[in-house]
Amino acid sequence: MWPTRPGETVGGLRAFVLVALGTALMALSAKVNLPLPYVPMTLQSLVVLMIGAAYGWRLGSATMIAYLAEGAMGLPVFAGPVGGLAPLVGPTAGYLFGFVAAAFVTGWLAERGWDRSVGLLFVAMAVGHVVIFVGGFGWLAFGLGTAKAWQVGVAPFIAASLIKNALGATLMPAARRIIDRR
Repeated sequence: MWPTRPGETVGGLRAFVLVALGTALMALSAKVNLPLPYVPMTLQSLVVLMIGAAYGWRLGSATMIAYLAEGAMGLPVFAGPVGGLAPLVGPTAGYLFGFVAAAFVTGWLAERGWDRSVGLLFVAMAVGHVVIFVGGFGWLAFGLGTAKAWQVGVAPFIAASLIKNALGATLMPAARRIIDRR
């Protein structure tokens, strides 16, 4: 799918294009949202985990850092027509920063073969979701208390996360088979 010629320029160009594609997918996934109090339900976590699994821990984490930087610079890449620093210090901050750690963990597991079977990839993505939830819950608990943080920041998202894990774990091997045929 991507030309593999030796040389640092090709590697740098490849990384730049993949990061740009990843941040664009993140911005699009943020716009598909169900507004809930405090934290909207989006497709972002699915895209984060798929990027981690597809890109590996280094490029996956770099993509999430680039995504946060784009938002911090004011680009409207976050849920709703939002950019700037407010989401990075508001109720969603823990989740947004959790994206970096989740891409890291999921990418690290994928590089060790967890992306080669649907079952293992489901578990790797579940671990990634737990990482996102820990970041989001921790941040919300700091401002709202633990009971309220659980009620608005974790409980409504558990079922959707399981569905996203199943979808991602099924799509990744299918995409890999299509790409490998070329």
